[in-house]
Amino acid sequence: MKDYAKKFYKSKEWKKCRDSYFKYKLGICERCGANGDIVHHKNYIHPGNINDPEVTLNWANLEVLCQECHNREHFEKYSWTREGLIFNAVGDLVESVK
Repeated sequence: MKDYAKKFYKSKEWKKCRDSYFKYKLGICERCGANGDIVHHKNYIHPGNINDPEVTLNWANLEVLCQECHNREHFEKYSWTREGLIFNAVGDLVESVK
């Protein structure tokens, strides 16, 4: 997690928003239908918008993703791993189970 985002991701506002959105979407990955793991910001958070609730807390900017789809979103375009490998929730490189 980036230093500028730590306070936001630990805030009660984000936790409440994240948890309610996850429940509303039944915890299902909105891309592949697997069990979801992460509430992802479609428009990425950066230092210029971290304090804008229209970006950070707006359900229209959120989607539930499984770990594999989240990895694909952030890492696939860079081809940092070979096919069949993903980064897990703590950033370790592991074999994909799908």
